[in-house]
Amino acid sequence: MQNKIINEGLVSIKIPEFEKVSSKAPVFYNPVMELNRDLSVIALNQYQKMVGNPLNICDAFGGSGIRGIRYSKEIDSNKIITNDVNPLAIDFIRSNIDLNKVDNVSVCREDANLLLRKCKGKFDVVDIDPFGTPSYYIESAAISLKSGGLLCVSATDTSSLCGTYKNPCIRKYSSKPLKTEYCHENGIRILIGFIARVFAKYKKSIQVQFSHSSEHYMRIYLTIQKGAAITDQSLMDIGFILHCKNCLNRDLVTGFAPFLPSICPVCDGDYNIAGPLWCGKIFDSDFINGMINITDDVIINKKKEVYKLLNLCREEADGPPTFFDLHRISKKLKMSAPPLDKVLTQLLKEGYFASRTHFKPTGIRTNASIETMDKIILSL
Repeated sequence: MQNKIINEGLVSIKIPEFEKVSSKAPVFYNPVMELNRDLSVIALNQYQKMVGNPLNICDAFGGSGIRGIRYSKEIDSNKIITNDVNPLAIDFIRSNIDLNKVDNVSVCREDANLLLRKCKGKFDVVDIDPFGTPSYYIESAAISLKSGGLLCVSATDTSSLCGTYKNPCIRKYSSKPLKTEYCHENGIRILIGFIARVFAKYKKSIQVQFSHSSEHYMRIYLTIQKGAAITDQSLMDIGFILHCKNCLNRDLVTGFAPFLPSICPVCDGDYNIAGPLWCGKIFDSDFINGMINITDDVIINKKKEVYKLLNLCREEADGPPTFFDLHRISKKLKMSAPPLDKVLTQLLKEGYFASRTHFKPTGIRTNASIETMDKIILSL
């Protein structure tokens, strides 16, 4: 087996060479996830500034060890456990720890669920970055994480979360997806809603600090608080999105078993329903501002991409759920799309919230109605 050395952040990692990134690779390493790891380093640095103490971190799916070793060298950390069930991965993790001369990373070969349950209350940060769905591990994370802790979750099963395959999403997340122009945002909201419901069983509430959809995956960062009252309050952000494919109107209805109208009030078309899902905020502008400030000080290859993503997320952070696709509305109106900047300017001029969105280059996040969007686009 041929090995190669790759450099990322402040670390050098030895990995086996393989032709295609898949779960069948001898040791899992995905170069496409470099942006994910860069953002994780920045987010954990911002969280560390919030708590003021060196962090105890669990990297539940270690692979080559790159994430845990980067956390050791690039974050003020106390103790890091890097875990994997693959014995070959364990050998590479140990070799890479020696290569990078880090002394606070422990190696563990354990099922991720068992590790998290054994280490209840020991971690400030739990990072779940599996190949595929994270749904199998959320319950153990809920048991393990203490109040004030940070949960980082990646999901690569976007085909189910975004509605291409409905039944797997219902099985894994107990939620009905919907294939729309904002399906990636829906997917993140389904994932967050699932996590909120699982954590609620343990009187733990979530607060979303940052989330994004990039490439083939979704990534979220949540802080945890404990208490029945605050958990009950947080569950008020669970609800449903109603979408009309005819006129592109959408409505939001919160609650676990609310009345859901089936007819769109704008055009009398049929509503399609997604949920239950998270209807609350999926970005915290203060947390993102902190991440942007930290980006100046970190050594990463993807700095330009990081700045672009964080600035877009900050811009849309205080907007309402869902967004409109300018090209989709223009197609409905049987006309060419006007410049996006002109639509944004007109919305702001008329007193509406209006921003771009990182989810889609042609997306506009606004609290204006579909009728207002139609009118503005036609006028331009």
